[in-house]
Amino acid sequence: MNTQAEQFFDNAKKWKEEFDLLRTIVRENESLEEDYKWMHPCYTFQGKNIVLIHGFKEYCALLFHKGALIKDTKGVLIQQTENVQSARQMRFTDVGQIMKLESVIKDYINEAIEIEKSGKKVVLKKVTDYPIPEEFQAALSEDKALHEAFYSLTPGRQKAYLYYFNQAKQAKTREARIEKYYQHILDGKGIDD
Repeated sequence: MNTQAEQFFDNAKKWKEEFDLLRTIVRENESLEEDYKWMHPCYTFQGKNIVLIHGFKEYCALLFHKGALIKDTKGVLIQQTENVQSARQMRFTDVGQIMKLESVIKDYINEAIEIEKSGKKVVLKKVTDYPIPEEFQAALSEDKALHEAFYSLTPGRQKAYLYYFNQAKQAKTREARIEKYYQHILDGKGIDD
């Protein structure tokens, strides 16, 4: 038992019953070790993340770290947002749903462990898969320092900027976002730094 995970379950107010049941089901798989990561109970196989228990306002969930590779024959896995490439959630709003899907949960955990054993990895999008908004392309073309700074960033930081800039529907908003993060990029910082 992990002390921090134990405290998480002991102190849970919302989803207490659901969390306890999910924990019981997950821990039936003796090849998993209980850990505590990202402020949530996380279950690992040989040090590799398999599944995490977490809760939100509207639902609680099991998050499978390589859920995109699970076959999901029951159609119960959810991609949180379009930007999430690897993880998938199985969401619940009451104990009854968890009990009804208990065998599916166990099957998916077993499949997730087999995926980890096989060494399979989720193929993540490359920076080149993200379009460069014309406003940002113009800024990169006009400003050599910005161009050098942007392409010196890690691929993850580049993707985050491109994703954020592309989310704006209007050119004016894209320009404002580019202007806002101009110095950040020159300083070699990511969007969240």
